Amino acid sequence: MNLATSATTTTTTPRHGLMPLNPSSSSAASSLRRPLFASLRKISPLTPMASAPASASAALSTAASADNGAAKPAEKQPVQVAKRLEKFKTTIFTQMSMLAVKHGAINLGQGFPNFDGPDFVKEAAIKAISAGKNQYARGYGVPELNSAVAERFLKDSGLQVDPDKEVTVTSGCTEAIAATILGLINPGDEVILFAPFYDSYEATLSMAGADVKAITLRPPDFAVPLEELKAAVSKNTRAIMINTPHNPTGKMFTREELEFIADLCKENDVLLFADEVYDKLAFEADHISMASIPGMYERTVTMNSLGKTFSLTGWKIGWAIAPPHLTWGVRQAHSFLTFATSTPMQSAAAAALRAPESYFEELKRDYGAKKALLVDGLKAAGFIVYPSSGTYFVMVDHTPFGFDNDVEFCEYLIREVGVVAIPPSVFYLNPEDGKNLVRFTFCKDDDTLRAAVDRMKAKLRKK
Repeated sequence: MNLATSATTTTTTPRHGLMPLNPSSSSAASSLRRPLFASLRKISPLTPMASAPASASAALSTAASADNGAAKPAEKQPVQVAKRLEKFKTTIFTQMSMLAVKHGAINLGQGFPNFDGPDFVKEAAIKAISAGKNQYARGYGVPELNSAVAERFLKDSGLQVDPDKEVTVTSGCTEAIAATILGLINPGDEVILFAPFYDSYEATLSMAGADVKAITLRPPDFAVPLEELKAAVSKNTRAIMINTPHNPTGKMFTREELEFIADLCKENDVLLFADEVYDKLAFEADHISMASIPGMYERTVTMNSLGKTFSLTGWKIGWAIAPPHLTWGVRQAHSFLTFATSTPMQSAAAAALRAPESYFEELKRDYGAKKALLVDGLKAAGFIVYPSSGTYFVMVDHTPFGFDNDVEFCEYLIREVGVVAIPPSVFYLNPEDGKNLVRFTFCKDDDTLRAAVDRMKAKLRKK
């Protein structure tokens, strides 16, 4: 399997969610993000009345004013959003992609491949469509996919689960996250995250009315500060959420860290939500599923998806694995979020998960080569590059180039160098914690990676 074959350039919006802005640090966040927002003012989807054509609104205004005998200018209506979401902005991924298109930049920001998924999976989808598998699926998943998920989980973790009682198929891992949080977290419950974090976590917790605490993982190794975590757990803590391998840092939680977290959960009767979408992209150590730690399956929801492993992010096929007493809450929320997920794509996903082990070995080998290509290029361009043990992301320190923060640097990188990266300060409760960092992705074909590296080596200068 050559990941660079059948390359197709896309600019679709990824699954990544909303851009957090912590009220307690709103002034700092505003100062970090103002330059980027200013550049997006004319193209942001949040611009008032952006969803209505100007001609249509003007015609409505003219028609209404005709009754009064005088034409009046159309009045722009303020955007409306519920208070629980008003602090969040347009996703950083959408923003950076729009700037990429505007400036013709190479997009190493979004976490989706610019090459296609494997033919055998696409052919399975076509076969399912042709066979008439096109109506609503069973709410918690078509039987063949639930069984395939259970089989894969047994191979990977050693845990045997009931596909009908403990596996819930969702519309991508983002919906698995939402169903888990909305189904199991009550208003006022405390949930602990590890910053930087995938941005839908905080937004969904906000929708659930949860209180969010964040433990910051810091470079160079992004190790878990164990005693700080222990001190953060309180009588109000309902859950700890982990992502391993970790987006955006590329960190893999060590067995020592996982066992420490497991002990905290068991001692304090805390649930564990594990986002493991990058489990097949573990380069320097074997992935350890938190549910496999002794005593943890009964309090863990494990979330995963098809998109990262099979380069089919647009299919939005995910799942949550949990014991029946937790699955009940997940399914209650799922029923009223999406009810069911694409039927033919579920059939194809089942075929994908039953791929031979050689597929996953070759996937890791191909991505390992892409990682080396990008890491070597970033070092040659002058970045301080931090280790990435998993995912298809690399975190770097941009400060050798003399910029005050990550947003300012990323804006310069797009406009003057022609390369897109993600400013990770949006992944922290306190944006100051991430202002020196930048995230790049290497889930692109080799020619794209080389072109981006060449641009950075030619145009970036240390200060």
